[in-house]
Amino acid sequence: MRNKRAILPFLLVLAMMAGLLSACSKKEPGTVDAAAAEGKLKKIVIAEPLHSTGYLPLYVAQREGYFAKQGLDVEVIQAAGGAHVTAVVSGDAWGVIGGVESNALASRNSSDPIVSIANVVNRANVYLVAKKGMAPASSSPEDLKAFLKGKKIAAGRHGGTPNLLTRYFLISLGLDPEKDVTLLEPADASTVVTMVQQGAADIANGAEPQVSDGISKGVWEEPFYKFHDLGDFSYSVLSVKKSTIEKDPETVQKFANAILEALKAVQSDKELAKKDLKAEFPTLTDEAVQAALGRAYADNLWSPDARISEAAVNQDMDVMIKTGIFTGDYSYANLVDMQFVNQGK
Repeated sequence: MRNKRAILPFLLVLAMMAGLLSACSKKEPGTVDAAAAEGKLKKIVIAEPLHSTGYLPLYVAQREGYFAKQGLDVEVIQAAGGAHVTAVVSGDAWGVIGGVESNALASRNSSDPIVSIANVVNRANVYLVAKKGMAPASSSPEDLKAFLKGKKIAAGRHGGTPNLLTRYFLISLGLDPEKDVTLLEPADASTVVTMVQQGAADIANGAEPQVSDGISKGVWEEPFYKFHDLGDFSYSVLSVKKSTIEKDPETVQKFANAILEALKAVQSDKELAKKDLKAEFPTLTDEAVQAALGRAYADNLWSPDARISEAAVNQDMDVMIKTGIFTGDYSYANLVDMQFVNQGK
């Protein structure tokens, strides 16, 4: 009898420990991935065409540990001049951030096309700015056409989305991009401030942080045209090879989960967004950081739910087709796969 009484407390302790271990083994939403808890993170590389404030949700997922929570170690590398897409094609990068149209161009007739899995920037987040002291008489198509004719425009690299949007805009006004203006096509988008400042260009197609940088330096004033007015536009999405989706859907799902968390954080916590933006762009003044964020929120820049709509893809591809860069047919179903966002946490 005495032995039974001595054993009972010991058995109760064992039972309690087993229950605790069982509870700990059940992963709750938002908890750290097992691989992350063990310090074994899977390394993947994302290629970006430039370092842009528009990509803030991607940087937030890095800096706030959302990728690590999913068991991922994500490195972002810059690959200018269109190399961001070819980096995925060659296998040097796991994924890419950029436009759906770039994927469409790179994947034509490919047996392993690049497929977009999550949205980040759902507006065409580039703007036309003019050298300080220059401005159209009004925003009417007639005055814009008269103002732009004969000007030197830093439009970004040939084939890049800012360049195509500039051409698309000129065509819509009845101007010939090859005859009625002089298009300057630098591969490095960060040079547009200097180009206008030094008089090489009258007008520039720029994004943040270049827009706020130019304003703070007195090179130009507020943009005279905003391409975000086009509405839903698959400007900067995250994409991977189709073979990656087929062979390693688990990693794709974890990546999408982290992006979803980052998008929610950027939308709901502006102080966190400001902190991480300043960390990514330490040379920007506090005023420029605040201006860049204010512009992003005012223009509904970031996708609220990571979904890429068919309307956004159609708008993007319409620019490609009307500028003559893309010919033939395209399919939303072949360019976009929303299963991971739909199943995301």
